[in-house]
Amino acid sequence: MKKVLSVILALALLLSLGIVPASAEDITLDVIIAQYGPKTQEWFLGKGMDGSNFVEKFEAANPGIKLNLEVVSWNDLYTVVSTRISNNNAPDILNIDVFADYANEGLLMPVADYCPEELFKDFFPSFIEQSVIDGTCWAVPDLASARALFYNVDLLKEAGIEKAPETWAELEDASQAIIDAFGGEVYPWGVDMTTDEGQAAFAYYTWGNKGGFVDDNGEWALNSDANVEAIEYAIGLVSKGFTNPNPATQTRYDLQDMFAAGKLAMLIAPNQLPTYVLDKEGKINLATAGVPHNEGASSSSVGVMDRIMAFKDDAAPDQAARNEAIGKFLTFFYDPVNYVGWVSMEGFLPAVNSAVGALVASDPSFQAWLDVLGGAKFYPTTKAEWNDVKQGVIEVEQQALTGGNVKELLDALQAKITGK
Repeated sequence: MKKVLSVILALALLLSLGIVPASAEDITLDVIIAQYGPKTQEWFLGKGMDGSNFVEKFEAANPGIKLNLEVVSWNDLYTVVSTRISNNNAPDILNIDVFADYANEGLLMPVADYCPEELFKDFFPSFIEQSVIDGTCWAVPDLASARALFYNVDLLKEAGIEKAPETWAELEDASQAIIDAFGGEVYPWGVDMTTDEGQAAFAYYTWGNKGGFVDDNGEWALNSDANVEAIEYAIGLVSKGFTNPNPATQTRYDLQDMFAAGKLAMLIAPNQLPTYVLDKEGKINLATAGVPHNEGASSSSVGVMDRIMAFKDDAAPDQAARNEAIGKFLTFFYDPVNYVGWVSMEGFLPAVNSAVGALVASDPSFQAWLDVLGGAKFYPTTKAEWNDVKQGVIEVEQQALTGGNVKELLDALQAKITGK
């Protein structure tokens, strides 16, 4: 009796202090979120949402569900996730770009198992299609970005360039004009062939030459003649001195820093670059244009879409309750009250229709980017080999930068991926 009384008194004391002990029925979801920028940690775990944060607001709105949420740098994300999976400790919810390997290994739950139908219908269909394998959707889009040519209006004008280059020939002419005008003080063109964005560089140049990762039938075509010509052209820009000096080590963030400081005249970058420049207190007059392409080809924007997915947990005592909790997480996250702040914070593009109106109302420039995204091409991430292809094209570029033969390198990569 004394023991029971002690427990009752302890509970009363906790309640009087405003401390509510977790219920035995509480569900805790392990969540890993990718770090998109310096504000991500603050928004999810700091004081970024009206004096509170996402986790606090979610738990207040969803009694009985706790979030064990961790924000992980993109540099460490793949290693962290792989280690967790190897230790049979996969997160319940993961925010990352790739998904096909996890799905093919039987680690993921189909989206239909946990995503409310009303929310699922709110996603842009073209985004959802990027996560479908054999008719099953395995992930939902977190957010998106599109890429365009950004240029320093004043630098181009001072170099006598009347308009942004549209073709590869015009890009070389503009680069030479900038060299002539500024010498080594300004780099004409930004190139990132690092492990951070090398796959994007491959896309820019190959898509701009009627090539790409796959052919019209969706089969890998990494060593196509169009691709060989495109990568040779890109490497040629570097060898001619038209680019930043170290494309193999200078990431897009380094390029964006150079651009914000007025040391780089042109680069291909995501739509959030203006926000990045403002955060760096850059005092430049910038404008956007289509990504330059070869004669006879057309400009293609690279659409980049990250995802949110849910892993299986066969040890969960109540699968239905767990699935419902994951659904509540998604519903809360994508509620425009929360989601618009998340997307606009870093200047990204939304993945749900319900957020479009609010974003355009607050920043009319979003409409132009939404139009660009509508015609964007995406990486072939639904193919199981994508992660190997992604790393492979980066290695090809980096070896080509040191004198490797582009055709031989792409032939070898094609054979490695396809077995023929």
